[in-house]
Amino acid sequence: MKDGKCCPGQNALLAALPDPALQRLWTHLDRVYLNRGEVLRAPGPGARHAYFPITAQVSAFYLLASGVSAEFALIGCDGMVGVEGYLGGGGSASTTQVINSGWAWRVHDELLARLFEQDSTVRFLLLRYAQVLITQIGQSVACNRHHTIEQQLFRFLLASLDRSGSNDLAMTHELLGSRLGVRRESVSAAACRAQETGLIRYQRGQITVLNRASIEARTCECYAIVRRESARLLPVKPYGSGCSLQACRICNTGHPDLQRPPERPRAVQQAKPMTESV
Repeated sequence: MKDGKCCPGQNALLAALPDPALQRLWTHLDRVYLNRGEVLRAPGPGARHAYFPITAQVSAFYLLASGVSAEFALIGCDGMVGVEGYLGGGGSASTTQVINSGWAWRVHDELLARLFEQDSTVRFLLLRYAQVLITQIGQSVACNRHHTIEQQLFRFLLASLDRSGSNDLAMTHELLGSRLGVRRESVSAAACRAQETGLIRYQRGQITVLNRASIEARTCECYAIVRRESARLLPVKPYGSGCSLQACRICNTGHPDLQRPPERPRAVQQAKPMTESV
């Protein structure tokens, strides 16, 4: 996936929308650049936009009064941020924050909610995505309670790989610890063992996965369960498959009104550094 040539088909949910719904939504989509550390939705009401990531990755987590946090969902090109907007909740108790910079499509909550109410095919798809999120949340709770830190680390790495399309991940041990809800020292020890056995290479905040097959063999069942449920519930492209001639109706459409020039990265107000806010 290349940032300069983004189309709605590079997000799996948008690619799965029926043509009439996608046509209606297309004129209201803004392509925006999301910077690492940017908070997209904070606890409480007030959020105005939903996001369909293309190359960005977003973490959904709960931040406790003590300052510790734990992630319950990772969102990339497979899904969207802002489910509560079309479900009618008007807000959430969780936080969604960008952990890997990249592009996304943005749409106003009210417009997506209106499309959800008026189009049964859109409603069916988005409700199924909500079920996928529920599966991911439940499996994260079970994993964090019963599985080793090494297994949790491998699950997180595999999920990130699925949404990145690359074996290189920009992540520090402190970020990993905050997302998993464990001490940085514990993550460092697990990552060190993985590096010693040739599974990953870690250098200056960059993790490179060297042996994905071995990592999949060593992780817990949680990763496979979530991936299997996603494939069962959503008639969409595999994670990270990007835009293809068969999957992307926008790329196959010669209509001039569907062609947009690439936008420049927008200026955003940065949230507190992730190592401080979580």
